[in-house]
Amino acid sequence: MDPRNYSLDIHEPDFLDYSDWYIDDRMEPTSTPEDVTSCNSSIPGDLYHLCAAGVSLLALVLLSFSVKRRRLCLGCCAGAPGLLHPVGFLEHDYHRGIAASVFGVLFCSLCAVVLDDDPLPFIRNPPKETKEYWKITALLYYPALYYPLLACAAVKSKLGYLLGSLLSWLHCSISLCQDVECPLTAKWYKYYSLLRSLPQLLSLAFLSLIYPLLLLRNGETSRNLPWHRCPANQYYTDYLKIILKKNSPRNSVSTDQLSLRSRIERLMRSYIYVPMKGFRIPTKLVISLTVAIVSIYQFALLLVVYAVPTLEKMRAGVQEQISYVLEGFGVNLSESRSEVLNIVKYYIWVVEVCYVSAVAVSCSFTLSMLMRSMVLHRENLQALRRGDTQKVFNLKRHIRPSHSAIVYWMSFTSYQAAFICLGLLIQQVVFFTCFLLFTFLIVVPLLQGHKLLVFRVLENMWPFWLTLILVVLIQYLLARFLFLQKGGKHLDITNRRSLYIFTYLLFTFNVLIGVIAGVWRVVFTALYNIVHFCRLDLSLINRGAEFLDPGYRCYSSFLEVEASQSNPVMKAFCFLILQSQCSGRSCSDNGKSVEEGIQLVSDHQNAKTTKSKRALARWFLMYTLLNNPSLVNCRRSATDVITNGELKGSSKLSTDSFVKSELCEKAQSDPV
Repeated sequence: MDPRNYSLDIHEPDFLDYSDWYIDDRMEPTSTPEDVTSCNSSIPGDLYHLCAAGVSLLALVLLSFSVKRRRLCLGCCAGAPGLLHPVGFLEHDYHRGIAASVFGVLFCSLCAVVLDDDPLPFIRNPPKETKEYWKITALLYYPALYYPLLACAAVKSKLGYLLGSLLSWLHCSISLCQDVECPLTAKWYKYYSLLRSLPQLLSLAFLSLIYPLLLLRNGETSRNLPWHRCPANQYYTDYLKIILKKNSPRNSVSTDQLSLRSRIERLMRSYIYVPMKGFRIPTKLVISLTVAIVSIYQFALLLVVYAVPTLEKMRAGVQEQISYVLEGFGVNLSESRSEVLNIVKYYIWVVEVCYVSAVAVSCSFTLSMLMRSMVLHRENLQALRRGDTQKVFNLKRHIRPSHSAIVYWMSFTSYQAAFICLGLLIQQVVFFTCFLLFTFLIVVPLLQGHKLLVFRVLENMWPFWLTLILVVLIQYLLARFLFLQKGGKHLDITNRRSLYIFTYLLFTFNVLIGVIAGVWRVVFTALYNIVHFCRLDLSLINRGAEFLDPGYRCYSSFLEVEASQSNPVMKAFCFLILQSQCSGRSCSDNGKSVEEGIQLVSDHQNAKTTKSKRALARWFLMYTLLNNPSLVNCRRSATDVITNGELKGSSKLSTDSFVKSELCEKAQSDPV
């Protein structure tokens, strides 16, 4: 029989339906990606960026031609137009709100570059081989796109404010239209794109309001605007008045004498930044604070939308077949399938609550640490400006800029944002794990009336734990009543023979107690460093090796540059001396004007000071020059300057003229 004459007709039984093997095929999708991605804005993103880039370039060219280059850099291209600086980071007369808003917009753009599939709006669906190159290009494109928004404020003219208004209106209106027309996205969460763009829209809205106000007030009468610049001479002289003002003596109260309520109030005030009269936060710190808040919002939003929608889908997609899966692992929650289904959904909801609680606690800790840092920033800057380096760095050191200090000063804001994002991620993992353990080991068993696992461990090992507790109590009682006795004003060690005996007998118990103390040390150190990870003003390692910590080294370099290059006292004296030189009087009158300027008299010509007041003014000048870290490096030593009572060199200047020349040289390198 030839087998080729027969054909095997094998049919699969009807009960074998392979589509039933997969539970996911029965689940209906919660959202249709086609509906989310089908939205097309009336203004495409590539067209918007093309127009915005062209307008920004045109605005930058107009600003460059409107401002002569010789005002910004002497002898550069014979006064030809050049690139305008965006922000006066070391100056106190720049609009800090504009700088903070633009940096907030720039950080939101950075989040889009890192997370989106299309880093550049001009390039759609780039290949994987060149995607990283386009991301690098995008990291340069967005700073260049928003560069004119800062340069318009740096010019401080009607044209600059007009161009700034047009640019901010353009960016804000088109971004708002795109978010309103297409608020949904198919990635992670449907409203993630809209929620992510909220800080950017708020910053652009602020710029759209503040630039027209500056244009209307023409920059002259705009001193009452919030976060606006004040004239340099006004701020510096006000700061100098407060420094030279005689402070009233205060009765120092010991911390031990304070009540509990006073201690709590003092602790709360140490975490709340209250503006102080005569002190303005540096522009770099305002920008860092704004970027830090935006980074907290963006990273917390990313943590929430990445996990919470997934947990909700898992809870909605749980079916009764989950009981078979659990029985396969030897877990039997209940005899009823519906009850098992409810228990599993309840547990998933508990996990979701723990996750959201961990995100909220992490953000709260980060914000509190950020506020505490702002209080310490002011205290450290004030200490360095009066030359008290030992209070800040715990050692005496010279405050002078260096190559590494300049690099770290440039990176301070970026380091702060990066450390906050990393700190939030680490805190989220640790706090989420702690909440899960606490919930499923203590809270859930208590609610369901089950016996706690912790109580089971204590029940089995209670003699051991009780013995250790008794040993610790015995040692404290012996130290309190037997080993220490008051002899006069101080406590002295007595009964040394008994002390030696108990030290030997309790050695083995103290070893076990030391193991428990070591575990607590590791846990407490880890939690402390995790909570304080976002703070750059604290080193997470020992004092001797604190400069190996890149975060603390960045912060100390930032303080050095700010204290040496942006000291209001130094700039106040430079301003007074330059003002006296420009008054057109003789050298002797100029020297007298500088001395009388310490007392900040408004009318220098009609001021008649007595000898005692002039002597006091001379002493104030000498004290400020000696204790000002910004001027220490500019002073020459006495051996190099004076020889036989005369100054070296062909020209013989008076002492006042010599001091004046030094300060004017310093002022030319760092103009007010």
